[in-house]
Amino acid sequence: MPWTRAAELSDEHRTRLIAVGVDPDVLEATPLRLVAGPLPDWWHERGNALYLGDDVVDVDLPHKLIDHLAYYEVSDVLLVVASPTNNVASLLIGGDGATVFLGPRSAFTGSEIYCGAYSTIVLTADVIATRCAIVDARNGGSVVAEEGQLWAANVYIATDDMHRLEDAETGARLNPYGAHIRLGKHVWLGREAIVTGHCEIGAGAVVGTRAMVRGQKVPPRTAVGGCPARVIREGVTWSSEDTP
Repeated sequence: MPWTRAAELSDEHRTRLIAVGVDPDVLEATPLRLVAGPLPDWWHERGNALYLGDDVVDVDLPHKLIDHLAYYEVSDVLLVVASPTNNVASLLIGGDGATVFLGPRSAFTGSEIYCGAYSTIVLTADVIATRCAIVDARNGGSVVAEEGQLWAANVYIATDDMHRLEDAETGARLNPYGAHIRLGKHVWLGREAIVTGHCEIGAGAVVGTRAMVRGQKVPPRTAVGGCPARVIREGVTWSSEDTP
């Protein structure tokens, strides 16, 4: 059954998307339509909204993906799909108030996307996840990736460790909780790279194969590698073309 499309993006939802990190220019250039159905009754009754980009045809958003979106009824979820998700392994919402923006001209082959309560995932535009990326935001955390991402196979991006690690004597939490991750424009993540905790990766940076960026700031136009990641080259630039 085809998706029934209705109103354009509302001012309220536009403001919310910009507030969580969606580039206003990208939003302005991406026509979106609210999906009226087929969706369960509770979806609308609880104030949730699903928007599709005009370039996303019905087969680009499988009904199975939406049918399995949530384990229980959620409220105030804003989900925007502006690129095909027919090759996405899973798209899960873990609680109320989640915001997910899958921007235009992007591909998420075999990827798993999870957004917890009051958390945010923004994949702005031209995000190419070549195979089996995992993107996980929870506990009010956020993952914001600016335009022009290239992620090799099995990249793992997560705000939290999903379990509590604490000091045995004081009980103080030691690992991240509700962390915020930001990837600047034109970032290349190598195969099996890990980005977790409070992180900022500067524009044009390259994260090497199996490197771990955890609670770090990666300067723009640097190449980093290792665990934990360290700068191994400054003043780099990269191209998706594989030329001499």
